[in-house]
Amino acid sequence: MTTPSALELRRKRLRFRCWHRGSREADLLFGRFAARYLERLDPAQIGRLEALLAEEDPDVWAWVVGRAPAPPEFDHDVLALLRQAQDGPDS
Repeated sequence: MTTPSALELRRKRLRFRCWHRGSREADLLFGRFAARYLERLDPAQIGRLEALLAEEDPDVWAWVVGRAPAPPEFDHDVLALLRQAQDGPDS
């Protein structure tokens, strides 16, 4: 039996965190995102996702749906993917 790599363990923990945010809306937003994109993220993108997960759900939701502008440190490729995941399946 092989031992999972550090990156695999990090992804596994993130998958759980994405589906267990506390609010149904955040669970669906982050959970669907994780299902669609997590395996494709590189380590730097995973770090940006972890930073987004450290923020309050209402703030991230407002950034995703365009109700509020994202601060520059969060206005990046991972937030763009979150927006895409919220909008529906990619083509």
